[in-house]
Amino acid sequence: MGKIRRGTLLVHGWTGSGPDHWQRWLAERLRARGAPVVFPNLPDEDTPELERWHQALVTARAELAALGAEEHVILCHSLGAVLWLHHVARLAAARVATPAVRTRVLLAAPPSPEAIRAARVIRGFLPVPLDGEALRRAGHEVALVGSARDEHDAAGVQATYGDPLHLRATILPAEAGHINTAAGYGPWPGLEAWWETGAPLAAA
Repeated sequence: MGKIRRGTLLVHGWTGSGPDHWQRWLAERLRARGAPVVFPNLPDEDTPELERWHQALVTARAELAALGAEEHVILCHSLGAVLWLHHVARLAAARVATPAVRTRVLLAAPPSPEAIRAARVIRGFLPVPLDGEALRRAGHEVALVGSARDEHDAAGVQATYGDPLHLRATILPAEAGHINTAAGYGPWPGLEAWWETGAPLAAA
């Protein structure tokens, strides 16, 4: 897997991904090795609105497709992972075919519907579509990862998303929290290994 030309799209969550976030860390490392990277700043990141975010995602995917990579890797964090679930549900409703380019998707620490509801400035993301068939049609490989104690999903990622989507989540230790800067993510060599070889996801 390491020798092919691999393009990457990173999709941040609510309030964005700051300079010390693992998404920024990985984007810089991939660009340094000459890999194509698309990392859009989604509009109004502090007051997200689904329709505007979704249009930005569609535009970013078109930008990724134009780069001519042989494989696409899409890395979504937090509310960005929920955005991806909306996106694939819309693709399925429009009967969009499975992408010809091999596509791998990572959904990291999606917040629960209860957490989204509690953040009153987030608009349009509820209800969250939980269509496992649509998810797999839009990505040849889908990985779901959360921690054993995420303050934005009290029930845990397996119960909230893994079970209804028929995915077996990778559960990181409790100290991984929301898999964000506050939890030390940060440099995440285990994710870089997953990006390059498909190795099992490991904690930072």
